[in-house]
Formats: sequence, C-alpha cells, structure tokens
Amino acid sequence: MPTRSTEPCSPQQIVEHVRPGADVIVPLANGEPVALLDALEAAAEAGQIERVRVHQMHALADRRYLAGAFGDRLRHVSYFLSHATRDHYRAGTVELVPNHFSDVAQLLRERCPDPLVIAAASLPDRHGYFSLGTSADYAASFIGRARFFLEANAHMPRTFGRNQLHVSQLVGWCRHDHALETLDIAAPGPVDGEIAALVAERVPDGATLQVGIGGTPNAILAALADHRDLGIHTELISDGLVELIEAGVANGVRKRLNRTKAVGTFALGSQRVYDFVDQNTAVELWPASYVNAPRIIGREPGFVSINAAVEIDLLGQCASETIGGRYWSSSGGQADFAQGAMFSEGGMGFVVLPSTARSGAVSRIVGSFQPATVVTTLKNTVDQVVTEWGVAELRGRTVRERARALIAVAHPEHRDALARQATSLGYV
Repeated sequence: MPTRSTEPCSPQQIVEHVRPGADVIVPLANGEPVALLDALEAAAEAGQIERVRVHQMHALADRRYLAGAFGDRLRHVSYFLSHATRDHYRAGTVELVPNHFSDVAQLLRERCPDPLVIAAASLPDRHGYFSLGTSADYAASFIGRARFFLEANAHMPRTFGRNQLHVSQLVGWCRHDHALETLDIAAPGPVDGEIAALVAERVPDGATLQVGIGGTPNAILAALADHRDLGIHTELISDGLVELIEAGVANGVRKRLNRTKAVGTFALGSQRVYDFVDQNTAVELWPASYVNAPRIIGREPGFVSINAAVEIDLLGQCASETIGGRYWSSSGGQADFAQGAMFSEGGMGFVVLPSTARSGAVSRIVGSFQPATVVTTLKNTVDQVVTEWGVAELRGRTVRERARALIAVAHPEHRDALARQATSLGYV
C-alpha cells in the first residue's frame, strides 16, 4: 500500500497510485501536470499500467497517448475539445462527453468511483498548503473527496478561493518547474468594435459580468472602461478583466455574492494574467459547480452574461461548438450563464457574433442549421442577440417576432434570402 509523505518524490512514483482500470482526473489548461503525464505515458509504454482513462477538459499539450499510441492501456476522455484533442477525437482515439461545465464534477463523481486527481500546483507555503494555481474548475470539487498527487511548479501563481490543499491531504507530490502556457490576445477588428458599442451601452453601472473569450468579448471589455462598480463572476479570468480590475472599474462593491471579490473558476491568458492573480486576495477561484451554477448566478441581481456563437437560427437557437457539422469544442459554460442571467433580477444575456463569415459570403444567422450542427444554448434561454447591425431582443417574443428581429440584424445582403426561408419554414 503506498504511503503518504510530506516530502517531494519523483514523478515516476505516480505509478504506485494508479490501479488497473483507474480513472485519472486532470484540470484544464495550465492545471495540466506535465511531468506526471510524462510518467504515465512512460508507464503505459512499459506495460506498467492498464485500462487507465484520463478525464480532462481542454488539454494543452498534444501527446502520444491522445493518438492512441498505447491502446487501451492509456486513453483520453475529453469534456471540451482543444487544438490538442480535436483531430484525435475525429480519428477516434479520444472520446468526448457532452456536458455543461457546472455539471462536470458531478458527472465525474458518477463515472469515477475512486478517482486519482493529478494536478499542477503552486509550491507549498510555510503552512504546508498548495494552491491549484490557475485552476479550480472541476478538480477543486474533489478536495477531501479523492486522492490527490500534485506537481508543484515555481511558475504557478498562488491563488485564493476554494482551491487549496494541505500536504497531509496528498498521496504524494513532486517538483517540476516550467513556464506556463500563455494565450495570445485576440485583436478586435472594426466589426468587434461595433458589436462592443451596442453591448456596452446596455450594461448598467454596478452590473456583475461574465464574459467569454475572443476578439468580440475583448472589445466589449475595453468598451466598458468608463463604467463604474462592475462586479466579476465569470468562468475565465482573462486579460480584459484584469484591465478593468486594475483600472478600478470592476471593484465588486455592489455584488451580493463574494462582495469585492473577482470570482472565476480558472485563469488563462498572457503572463500578465498569471502575475496579477498571484497572491492577489481580490481574486478568488471557486469550483465550476459554484461559479457556473445557474441558480447561484441567478442570486446575483443585475447579472450580465456575454458569450459568442458560431451560428444562430431564426428561432434563436445558438450553435457554438461545431463548425460545418463537425465538433470543434463543446458546450463549456455558455448555457450555464445564459440560464443564470435569466434567473437574475434585472439580468441580461447577450449572444454576440459578426453577421457574416468568409468575407461576407456566408450569413451566420441562418434559417435552419445544417445536419450534424449541435445546439449549445436553447432558444428558450437566449435573451439578446447582437451583431454589428443591431440587437435582436428575443426573450418573451413569439416565433414570428424572433424571426423578424434576427433578420433585421443579419447582414443586409442576406436578409431577403432569410426572409424567404422564414416564410417557407412557417415562421412568418
């Protein structure tokens, strides 16, 4: 039986804790423990482990086991596809579990009776506590409920919230220092700026924000620079949010929950983001089962959710995870926050997208979706759809009103075709 130790060990000792048929849980993005995954791959290659499944959202690094190099000895189960897993999913060597981010921890508890959580972490402090650093996500939900083996990294920021473990809670830990992966900031274009202006003028002072990632969300955050007393309760702590907090725009003083704190469930962006969250008591990372829970979100008055979509049909259904009928990502937290905003007193949910793709040749507002297109957010949950041509208010509207409102914010060159499709579909 492996023994617990307060002293660091080698990454290879992870194998002692991996039983046949084991389920290994790995946090998303920079929560990924590089040396420990290296050790698992080496063990699979040597035939030391068998029937092990790694469960993870958004893997950062492309690895041999993702391509099926070790057969059933080591397989990957994804909960959100990334650049590292997308092609392997299409090749059939990676599985994908549909989910809402708020439900992932519960899904893992149901699927994994005795999981081992392996995660990157900060170095232990003088009290013997590690922080999961840039992550809380679903992994933090297992603190005190599952075995943990940590990979301490001097470059990992120490963050606060609900993502700390004491050394006595671990089956083991190792030391492996490496720079964190950074994310290039998407530069907003003119269309992004037009959409941002339309959204920003509708966001009141004192609102609590959830904002996604990408060029349009970044433009929206920049457009909020003259607002006052905004709050942050969001899935992702990003560069744009850091700018609002540092400028004093987002201080959280009007929040009902976690007042004065910027709350997220993971941090990802430039090195500036990681430097900002390090030892910063104004930022707290909580499990997604709390941050993304629609009923929790709904307790915050004036909640504003802002997310992007790939396509929207004339009923208001949002497709955000497939492109051309092929999986690109997964649902993430979009539907969580859209529903939470509906529950919030005075809440608003925005879905933002440019009106066209392929240099204007393709409308992103469509009569109906192509076969195999996946609906991410249901029509009943969508509130306001924003393109550079205006805002379509859908909440409480009839099918006819919805279709007409969406056609009105489509690109003018596509409106006649959409009107004909709406008539043939019986919407108008």
